[in-house]
Amino acid sequence: MLKLKLNTLNAAILLGTTMLLSACGGGNSEEANGGSDLTGSVQIDGSSTVYPITEAVAEEYRAEAPGVRVTVGVSGSGSGFKKFSRGEIDITNASRSINAEEAKTAEQNGLSYLELPVAYDGLTVVVHPENDWVSEITVAELKKIWEPAAQGKITRWNQIRSEWPDQEIHLYGPGVESGTYDYFTEAIVGKSHSSRGDFTASEDDNVLVQGVSTDKYALGFFGLAYYEENKDKLKAVAVDDEDDSNGKGAIVASLETVKDGSYAPLSRPLFIYVHSKAVERPEVVDFVNFYLENAGELAEEVGYIPLPDNLYEEQQQKFEQFVSGKGETAQQQ
Repeated sequence: MLKLKLNTLNAAILLGTTMLLSACGGGNSEEANGGSDLTGSVQIDGSSTVYPITEAVAEEYRAEAPGVRVTVGVSGSGSGFKKFSRGEIDITNASRSINAEEAKTAEQNGLSYLELPVAYDGLTVVVHPENDWVSEITVAELKKIWEPAAQGKITRWNQIRSEWPDQEIHLYGPGVESGTYDYFTEAIVGKSHSSRGDFTASEDDNVLVQGVSTDKYALGFFGLAYYEENKDKLKAVAVDDEDDSNGKGAIVASLETVKDGSYAPLSRPLFIYVHSKAVERPEVVDFVNFYLENAGELAEEVGYIPLPDNLYEEQQQKFEQFVSGKGETAQQQ
């Protein structure tokens, strides 16, 4: 099983659909069947990793509720949380949980919020297809490359393994505002937001794909979906956490290995967050309900791993309770 915080998520009291619509300020039968009469807007920003799922949901929802304008930005989990905690957006995409400082800002702005897992992801370590010396790497070796002490010291491939070439390592990774960066540094280095600084960074994973795919001596990491979309021009590196209880030897990120938990420690949950003021608007409530009803199918379509059906049901129950109380007592993770 994935060692994720999902097992700490408590299912709430199930409220009927009729009660939910009532809590949202009423709703006619057309709204219940897709929100076709709704108008307004839903503003979303945050993680580039979660973006493909949310954009897929948004595209489907626009067909269901053409009167609702749904915008999805990509500024990174950190920037998304900053906007979210100030109430500047309704929903934020996140590839990590909200931190204490961000939660405090939300509280100061009178916002409670709800964390909703929507899929699983695996961070894929990648190199150029012509790299014929690296097929697998250990967590300890990744730490040696990426830890702060490596800056200016670990600069060549043969410093990792003597049989590897005496050539410079060119590193690519998400920017420091990215939840993917936070998760990787915590899982590999041992401390979130702690790494060497001399690497090519971008909040746009497509920039990282372009960098690694055109540089024979590159090594980078980003979400599995971006690898799957570009695997014709990238090579995935198997990762060995040297813990046979998770799966023996080095394991490549895939839908199967992330789902069964053998791709460790680089498997994780992905989230959306919604706050109390946003759910005062029926179009936001309708969109989130639509999201939770369709996230499993659409996540898989864009290369992510769906949650089990019962976990989506739990998220729907939690959201219904959150809406019924307008979020006043539902600041939970």
